[in-house]
Amino acid sequence: MLVLIDQASKAAALASLSETTRVPLLGDLLGLQLTFNPGATLSFGSSVPWLLTALGVGTVVFLFVAATRAVSTAWAVGLGFVLGGALGNVIDRLFAPPGFGRGYVTDFLAYSDWFIGNLADVALAIGLVILVVVLWARRRPAARSVSDLTRSTTAVSGR
Repeated sequence: MLVLIDQASKAAALASLSETTRVPLLGDLLGLQLTFNPGATLSFGSSVPWLLTALGVGTVVFLFVAATRAVSTAWAVGLGFVLGGALGNVIDRLFAPPGFGRGYVTDFLAYSDWFIGNLADVALAIGLVILVVVLWARRRPAARSVSDLTRSTTAVSGR
C-alpha cells in the first residue's frame, strides 16, 4: 500500500509540479517542488546511480526476509514502513529516466532550504523511528532488571 501511495504521489507531482517554482504549503517551512535525485539522501552517491540501485535491490530483499521473520507486530510494522519506502525509491531507480537501473528518484516535498524528498522518504523515516522505539523499549526492561539485580546483590552482601 505504501508503494502505491508513493508512486501515485510521484505521478501527481510529475503531472502538476515544476522544477523552477515552489508551491508553499506551510510558508517557507514546507512546500512542493519537483526535482530528480540521482543520488541517495542529500544527493550522496549521485555519480554512481547504478550502485545505489544494486544496493537498494539488495536492501529490499533483506528487508522482505527480515519482515517475514519479525518477532513482534511493532517490529513488523517498522520493517514494513522501511521496506515500503525503500521499494518506492528502488522502483524509480529501476524504471525512471535516464535509463534502467540508473533512474533518478522523483522528489517533491521541499523542507525549507534543507532538502527535497518524497513520501517514500517519509515512510523510511517513520519506519526507522518505530524500529528505534521498539529497540529502546526492549532494552529498557533488561537494563532495569540488571540494575535491580545489582541492588539486590548489594543489599544482601551489605556493601
